[in-house]
Amino acid sequence: MAVPGVQPVKSGAGRKLRAYVALTKPRVIELLLVTTLPTMIFAQGGFPPIGLVLATLVGGAFAAGSAGAFNCYIDRDIDKVMHRTENRPLVTGEVSPREALVFSWLLGVAAIAILWFGANPLAAALGAAAIFLYVVVYTLILKRRTAQNIVWGGAAGCMPVLIAWAAVTNTIEWPAVVLFLVIFLWTPPHYWPLSMKYSDDYNAAKVPMLGAVQGANVVSVQVVLYAWATVICSLLLVPVGGAGWLYAIAGAVSGAWFIAEAHKLHSSARRGTVTGKGAMKVFHGSISYLTVLFIALAIDPFVGGTLF
Repeated sequence: MAVPGVQPVKSGAGRKLRAYVALTKPRVIELLLVTTLPTMIFAQGGFPPIGLVLATLVGGAFAAGSAGAFNCYIDRDIDKVMHRTENRPLVTGEVSPREALVFSWLLGVAAIAILWFGANPLAAALGAAAIFLYVVVYTLILKRRTAQNIVWGGAAGCMPVLIAWAAVTNTIEWPAVVLFLVIFLWTPPHYWPLSMKYSDDYNAAKVPMLGAVQGANVVSVQVVLYAWATVICSLLLVPVGGAGWLYAIAGAVSGAWFIAEAHKLHSSARRGTVTGKGAMKVFHGSISYLTVLFIALAIDPFVGGTLF
């Protein structure tokens, strides 16, 4: 039923809006925000001012969205040959390359401005660095050249914790470095199982993801090693960053489960029975692990009881 004086939204405009949102890779943004707010709370030792939280979350989301849109613009040639990405807006034609490029720049500029004025210049500089790492270092330089692309290029996904810490403290301290390293080490065992499932896609696009160019046994060994390194590094926040018993228990229990899932993947690889479903179980499990770890990080300051 039409409402007098109100113009209905055209379906074409709605599709266009959804296409622009899709360019930002919203699922990636969600994951990045999961690490941002808990880091701010831990850095503050309580809940930071709401204005600072909103500016950091919005600025961080815009920075991640800008990087994602730039990635879609640059990789539009390979996205069209991969089943996993064949419905992205630049492949379907819902957004033109020019529109995507302008949108990417606008989001990036807005992100830096919001972080600069809503938080501080250090947070803004780190936001700009995050965009640079993902767009230039990962997408333009590493992605199509080396199977280690996600290791070093994945540093962009670690930047939200540094941005969050800088927004609250206007500096970078050792706890922030530990959290950065946690996500840095977590990225390979998170992403490589996904590349195992979509190995045919990556091979068709000639993108040398480790899961596509190496056998399941080699990849699963790397997943196990990085899973162990991730969990050990996460527990360093107890002696180095003053995290308490809640974080320590959550990190140890969820970490043990994550490591166990990685070992199950390796056992399947040794038997030659790895399936896409098994690989994706580790992929999704890695997200659950990181979510539990950072929820515990957010609650820890309100519980108290440091172990050191």
